Amino acid sequence: MRRGSLWAAGAVAALAGCSSWWPFGSTPAADRPWYPADAAVYKCDGNKTLVVRYLEGGKAAMVMFPEREFRLDATRAASGVGYSNGRTDLRTQGDDAQLEEDGKRLFENCKRAPR
Repeated sequence: MRRGSLWAAGAVAALAGCSSWWPFGSTPAADRPWYPADAAVYKCDGNKTLVVRYLEGGKAAMVMFPEREFRLDATRAASGVGYSNGRTDLRTQGDDAQLEEDGKRLFENCKRAPR
C-alpha cells in the first residue's frame, strides 16, 4: 500500500467512530441561527417567527424561511412600509409587521425581537 493511501485509510478509520465531528470549528452549524446576522427577526402570534432581511436601503425585503426565501419589492402603503411580489405582501410599521399571501394572513401581530 502506498504511503498516501495508508494515511487516507487511517483518517477514514479514525473518523468512522466520530459521530459529532465538525471540521469548521468547535460549534456545529445547528447551534447557530440559520439566518444572517443583519436580518430582522419578528415574533408573531401562534409562536411563529418571521425573518426579514431588508435590501438596498429598504427598497426590497427578503423573506426568509429555513427551507426557502423570496424577494418582495417596496410598494406604496397607506401607513408604514409595504413590500410585495404580487402574491405575497409584507407590511411593517415601526417594530410591527404582518405577512399575507393571496389575501390570507400567514404571520400577524409580529413584534421585532430585540438584538
